[in-house]
Amino acid sequence: MKVCLVVSSPMTVTAFLQQPIRKLATAFEVSVVANLTLGASIPALDGVATVLPVSIERQISPWRDLLALWCLTQMFRQQQFDVVHSVTPKAGLIAMLAARLAGTPVRIHIYTGQVWVTQRGAFRWLLKSMDKLIARLATKVLADSASQRQFLLDEGVVTAEQSSVLACGSISGVDIARFRPDAAVRARIRQELGIPQDDLVFLFLGRLNRDKGVLDLARAFAGIAEDYPDAHLLLVGPDEGNLLPALAELTAGCAAQVHQVGYAARPEDYMAAADVFCLPSYREGFGTVVIEAAAAGIPAIATRIYGVVDAVEEGRTGLLCPPRDIAALQACLCEMADDPARRLQLGAQARLRAQADFSSETVATAWLDYYRRLLT
Repeated sequence: MKVCLVVSSPMTVTAFLQQPIRKLATAFEVSVVANLTLGASIPALDGVATVLPVSIERQISPWRDLLALWCLTQMFRQQQFDVVHSVTPKAGLIAMLAARLAGTPVRIHIYTGQVWVTQRGAFRWLLKSMDKLIARLATKVLADSASQRQFLLDEGVVTAEQSSVLACGSISGVDIARFRPDAAVRARIRQELGIPQDDLVFLFLGRLNRDKGVLDLARAFAGIAEDYPDAHLLLVGPDEGNLLPALAELTAGCAAQVHQVGYAARPEDYMAAADVFCLPSYREGFGTVVIEAAAAGIPAIATRIYGVVDAVEEGRTGLLCPPRDIAALQACLCEMADDPARRLQLGAQARLRAQADFSSETVATAWLDYYRRLLT
């Protein structure tokens, strides 16, 4: 049987979908549509799946989006796929509509978070309506966490009959062999950053934007830094929201304790160097980065929002606080700083849970099992 996955960015494939695609390819003929130029490829899929370039841009562009819709509809009619499966909102809307027009019998979309959660007014309504339309066009939908599925049900976006979650959540799981404790890497990264080996490091790793709560984290850390002179805040990731000036201003009084690194090709190295992972986000589909940190043996401080509550087992693998609550976030930072033994215990339990429930092999197998149930 023929399966086609559709994404807008090839980075989605290389970052999240390699293992699921490899697993699906053991039982099905798999193609991947991505926003690539003609003749380009995705090296990680060589010999595994056929890569089909179609221009699907992330930003709204009516003329180009109509062209992409036409191209996909023609492709789906010619290729006669049994399944079309889309990931990310823009690819989902165009691919589900094209598959519906082409008569593809099984149409799946996976939700990985809702941008509209933090929006207001007409823009929120528009984005939410797009998610609803995707669900209407699809025959089945997935959410990458149980709490996200419940949110989508409560908001009337999906129905209980058509929606489900793979395994315990996550779109891809975590590579346990890659994300793990590593004393040598820990020592090297700390030496490169000028952080003493025995000091406490709070890590944020991800895109620096407002919805990730990075400014809240900076405010909270600045409020406790004087009381914890051996504590450090390490920020790793591209400055997507142009927040560096604001971050510098917020942490001016503790600048020597704050370290910033741009995009990291090896995020696992910084997780190995840290003691506590921080994700004070306002919205997440599933906290994959939290599970990666857990696999590295470090506990999390995160916000009590849908998606994240599936990644952090409160009081067992980390601590949760309300979003936008600086005082509560500070209290969590202090609790982790004051009790090294508990911090280590939470980290050990987090690693065990990541290994048991969220390994990339477990999640990829769940993809294959889901397809087999649908198609047999």
